[in-house]
Amino acid sequence: MGVLYYGGGGVPIRIGDRALAHLKVVIATKLRRGESFTLSWTHPEDEPRGRSTLWLHPSIPLRFEFEDAEPEKLSRTWLEELANSAHSTGGIVLIPEQVEPDAGPPED
Repeated sequence: MGVLYYGGGGVPIRIGDRALAHLKVVIATKLRRGESFTLSWTHPEDEPRGRSTLWLHPSIPLRFEFEDAEPEKLSRTWLEELANSAHSTGGIVLIPEQVEPDAGPPED
Protein backbone atom coordinates (compact mmCIF):
# COMPACT_ATOMS: atom_id res chain seq x y z
CA MET A 1 0.00 0.00 0.00
CA GLY A 2 1.45 3.32 -1.08
CA VAL A 3 1.09 6.62 0.71
CA LEU A 4 0.51 10.14 -0.59
CA TYR A 5 1.63 13.00 1.66
CA TYR A 6 0.28 16.43 0.83
CA GLY A 7 1.07 19.72 2.53
CA GLY A 8 3.13 20.49 5.60
CA GLY A 9 0.97 18.41 7.95
CA GLY A 10 2.02 15.21 6.26
CA VAL A 11 -1.22 13.33 6.93
CA PRO A 12 -0.83 9.97 5.15
CA ILE A 13 -3.33 9.09 2.44
CA ARG A 14 -3.16 5.37 1.74
CA ILE A 15 -3.54 4.37 -1.90
CA GLY A 16 -2.52 1.09 -3.51
CA ASP A 17 0.91 1.20 -5.19
CA ARG A 18 -0.53 0.57 -8.65
CA ALA A 19 -3.12 3.34 -8.41
CA LEU A 20 -0.57 5.70 -6.83
CA ALA A 21 1.90 5.10 -9.67
CA HIS A 22 -0.73 6.11 -12.21
CA LEU A 23 -1.83 9.12 -10.17
CA LYS A 24 1.80 10.23 -9.83
CA VAL A 25 2.18 10.51 -13.61
CA VAL A 26 -1.06 12.45 -14.10
CA ILE A 27 -0.54 14.72 -11.07
CA ALA A 28 3.09 15.48 -11.96
CA THR A 29 2.06 16.39 -15.51
CA LYS A 30 -0.60 18.84 -14.29
CA LEU A 31 1.64 20.40 -11.63
CA ARG A 32 4.57 20.73 -14.02
CA ARG A 33 2.27 22.86 -16.20
CA GLY A 34 1.50 25.05 -13.18
CA GLU A 35 -2.12 23.88 -13.05
CA SER A 36 -4.19 23.57 -9.87
CA PHE A 37 -6.94 20.95 -9.66
CA THR A 38 -8.76 18.58 -7.32
CA LEU A 39 -8.16 14.91 -6.59
CA SER A 40 -11.06 12.84 -5.24
CA TRP A 41 -11.24 9.24 -4.04
CA THR A 42 -13.49 6.88 -2.11
CA HIS A 43 -12.11 5.79 1.26
CA PRO A 44 -10.68 2.25 1.42
CA GLU A 45 -12.69 -0.42 3.23
CA ASP A 46 -10.44 -0.28 6.33
CA GLU A 47 -11.26 3.43 6.89
CA PRO A 48 -14.55 5.15 7.79
CA ARG A 49 -17.00 5.27 4.88
CA GLY A 50 -16.98 8.28 2.64
CA ARG A 51 -14.85 10.13 0.14
CA SER A 52 -12.27 12.87 0.21
CA THR A 53 -11.10 15.64 -2.11
CA LEU A 54 -7.81 17.55 -2.09
CA TRP A 55 -7.07 20.83 -3.84
CA LEU A 56 -3.66 20.29 -5.45
CA HIS A 57 -1.50 23.34 -6.14
CA PRO A 58 2.08 23.48 -7.49
CA SER A 59 3.36 25.40 -4.45
CA ILE A 60 2.20 22.83 -1.86
CA PRO A 61 4.64 19.99 -0.97
CA LEU A 62 3.66 16.57 -2.27
CA ARG A 63 5.36 13.21 -1.75
CA PHE A 64 4.58 9.76 -3.15
CA GLU A 65 5.79 6.79 -1.10
CA PHE A 66 5.58 3.27 -2.53
CA GLU A 67 5.67 0.02 -0.56
CA ASP A 68 7.24 -1.90 -3.45
CA ALA A 69 10.73 -0.83 -4.54
CA GLU A 70 10.07 -1.91 -8.15
CA PRO A 71 8.08 0.53 -10.32
CA GLU A 72 4.69 -0.56 -11.60
CA LYS A 73 4.05 -1.22 -15.28
CA LEU A 74 1.65 1.50 -16.30
CA SER A 75 -1.57 1.05 -18.23
CA ARG A 76 -1.91 3.61 -21.01
CA THR A 77 -5.70 3.22 -20.89
CA TRP A 78 -5.90 3.95 -17.16
CA LEU A 79 -3.53 6.92 -17.53
CA GLU A 80 -5.75 8.33 -20.27
CA GLU A 81 -8.90 7.87 -18.17
CA LEU A 82 -7.30 9.64 -15.19
CA ALA A 83 -5.90 12.41 -17.41
CA ASN A 84 -9.31 12.95 -19.00
CA SER A 85 -10.88 13.35 -15.57
CA ALA A 86 -8.05 15.74 -14.62
CA HIS A 87 -9.12 18.06 -17.44
CA SER A 88 -12.76 18.09 -16.29
CA THR A 89 -14.33 20.56 -13.87
CA GLY A 90 -14.52 17.76 -11.29
CA GLY A 91 -10.76 17.18 -11.32
CA ILE A 92 -9.07 13.80 -11.05
CA VAL A 93 -11.37 11.12 -9.75
CA LEU A 94 -9.51 7.97 -8.73
CA ILE A 95 -11.44 5.28 -10.55
CA PRO A 96 -10.60 1.58 -10.46
CA GLU A 97 -8.53 0.20 -13.30
CA GLN A 98 -10.70 -1.47 -15.91
CA VAL A 99 -9.03 -4.73 -16.90
CA GLU A 100 -10.52 -6.55 -19.84
CA PRO A 101 -10.76 -10.34 -19.33
CA ASP A 102 -8.51 -11.20 -22.30
CA ALA A 103 -6.30 -8.13 -22.14
CA GLY A 104 -3.19 -9.81 -20.78
CA PRO A 105 -0.55 -7.83 -18.87
CA PRO A 106 -0.83 -4.04 -18.55
CA GLU A 107 0.58 -1.89 -21.36
CA ASP A 108 3.82 0.05 -21.00
